[in-house]
Amino acid sequence: MIQNRSRSLLAVVALSGAVLGLIAGLSAGASQPSATGANGTPTWAPGGKHERWTPDNCVFAFVDHQTGLMNLVDSARPVEYKNMVIALAKTAKLHDVPVVITTSAEDGPNGPFLPEVLELLPGAPHIARPGQINAWENADFVEAIRKTGRKKIVMSGITTDVCVVFAALSALDAGYEVYIVADASGSMNDATQTASLMRLADAGAVIGTWFAISCELLYDWRNSTGPGSAQLFIEHMPSYAEVFQSHKAASTAKP
Repeated sequence: MIQNRSRSLLAVVALSGAVLGLIAGLSAGASQPSATGANGTPTWAPGGKHERWTPDNCVFAFVDHQTGLMNLVDSARPVEYKNMVIALAKTAKLHDVPVVITTSAEDGPNGPFLPEVLELLPGAPHIARPGQINAWENADFVEAIRKTGRKKIVMSGITTDVCVVFAALSALDAGYEVYIVADASGSMNDATQTASLMRLADAGAVIGTWFAISCELLYDWRNSTGPGSAQLFIEHMPSYAEVFQSHKAASTAKP
């Protein structure tokens, strides 16, 4: 219990910094130039070698977030897990990032893809695989990714140990970079989730979270997606919403 409260306190402190940054930054004007590498790509430091993930260089792949398979997820509470998947879809829409959706045997017990995500991303290619467990074994899925011209894939899905791992390992082997959104990927239990993420990290995938990739795509509160990002965080992170509203109330309180 004490450990959980400590984590909550640390989360609120971190979010307070983000909110204060938002309040201070949204009225500061256009974003300032960020660090770039020798070839002009966005990096973490001036002249750096590690390219950041941006809305212009990545594609989102949603793998098998299907109504039937949702019942297999026990590495997170169902409501919280679905909240992260929908938030991730909204992030792609906000930053106008290309999206590819795929399902496995959706006419059977796996069920259709989450309708809330399809409603958010009506223009995304929807690849219904007839039987391949590994999405990368489906030529239409691979072609949809290739057509985006992006070499960085933000991937999530059900289940992490099979559908996500198989597709991610294949993409890595094919020369792509892969970012796994851990809290938008679900497994049957915590041990399975941990083992899956360890295998992915060992293979070279980046392991991250929805909030982290959202902030990396935003990168600067003064960018045009700053207000939209703040609203997205408020809608899908209760602790963020509480900090935001508390700060807002204190800022507007009469002396």
